[in-house]
Amino acid sequence: MERVENTLDREKLTKAMNGCIEWIREFFEENGKGCNAVLGISGGKDSSVVAALLVEALGKDRVIGVLMPNGEQADIDMAKLLVNHLGIKHYVVNIKEAYDGIINAFPEDLELSNQTKINLAPRIRMSTVYAVSQSVNGRVANTCNLSEDWVGYSTRYGDSVGDFSPCSHFTVQEVKEIGRILGLPEALIEKAPSDGLCGKTDEDNLGFTYAVLDKYIRTGEIEDEETKKLIDYKHKMNLFKLEVMPSYEPKWD
Repeated sequence: MERVENTLDREKLTKAMNGCIEWIREFFEENGKGCNAVLGISGGKDSSVVAALLVEALGKDRVIGVLMPNGEQADIDMAKLLVNHLGIKHYVVNIKEAYDGIINAFPEDLELSNQTKINLAPRIRMSTVYAVSQSVNGRVANTCNLSEDWVGYSTRYGDSVGDFSPCSHFTVQEVKEIGRILGLPEALIEKAPSDGLCGKTDEDNLGFTYAVLDKYIRTGEIEDEETKKLIDYKHKMNLFKLEVMPSYEPKWD
């Protein structure tokens, strides 16, 4: 896949990061004064950076991570590395029985698609995060970034939702650099992005690299016309995911 030069302005990014930290503080002042911040922890760069931003904004005593393996999780040591590095409280809730219970409850004559099974886990995880949040006086942090949102690479009503979203206007490359500024372990920042569901990396599933996508988002520049068409198509087809819910407004006159 095409390599793209990193042209991030670290000074501007640091300023934007500090603005994000202040924005988080203001959000809690207005929408949950004294509440905790709760988020799902996967061990990937996005949940790692969001957790680190929350610690900077609120202090580690007000940040709670939720680790949610579906049975055995091969990379759960990365999630544990993060919560130990930040020193935040965390809970482990294994979702396997809930996942299997729902799958097994479907009637035999209803054949579930593979995509249905893949998306079920993140939807259960989001319900779990909200259950923890409601029990600890919390507000749920969304961990999506701009690059994923741009091409709809998230599960609707799964990892695509939350009460507030610190990184939804930062690209993947920017999120990674923020992680470095915040002093996160490089293993967390450079961990190959994967949904942890189908055995492939994000970039394998998408058909292009985040570096190419990020450059296109920020500059409009892209070398391969077929890749441009693919990105534009995914962006158009998945814009509905960024809406709370389309609703009909009647005209009364």
